[in-house]
Amino acid sequence: MIEVAWKLVDRGEWELARLDGAYAGSAVDLKDGYIHMSTSAQLAETARRHYAGRGDLLLVAVDLTGLGEALKWEASRGGDLFPHLFSALPLSAAREERALSVDADGVMHFEDGAVGWA
Repeated sequence: MIEVAWKLVDRGEWELARLDGAYAGSAVDLKDGYIHMSTSAQLAETARRHYAGRGDLLLVAVDLTGLGEALKWEASRGGDLFPHLFSALPLSAAREERALSVDADGVMHFEDGAVGWA
């Protein structure tokens, strides 16, 4: 069972969420009615498809174990099951945050100097 998923978020949106104690989601999340997340295996492609050319982002490690029935695994890209959260994301579920940007080719560049995703 996968216990951690990843969420790419705008740093400013995450800072606002800190005031509320929960992240309501990006504009796309709000439009779709759930918070999109990725597994480790899905993250690089998510960054390439949806975040290429973006800076001032955070990669948030989300502990899935306490999210309960609001967490659903649903088929998406290529039939892969993706973790979707049908509620606000409590910041208490965030286990790690890493600042990054995604270049025009979709490669993640972390502030600590790491490039890509393993």
